Amino acid sequence: MPEIRPEFTKSPYFVDEPGNWHLKPGAPKEVQDEFESYMNSVKDPQSSGTINGNRIDYPYDK
Repeated sequence: MPEIRPEFTKSPYFVDEPGNWHLKPGAPKEVQDEFESYMNSVKDPQSSGTINGNRIDYPYDK
């Protein structure tokens, strides 16, 4: 299954050290916002209705 690469990962301000993703100082506000949003979305990958962070729609939930 292909994964979509977030746009902030293409920024020169993005540092993708294993286990230590962060942005360099001076990153534009839109890059900071997207990065924070993404990092918050992966904090709890096992929340109810998800498998490894992917939302699963169950027929009985509709």
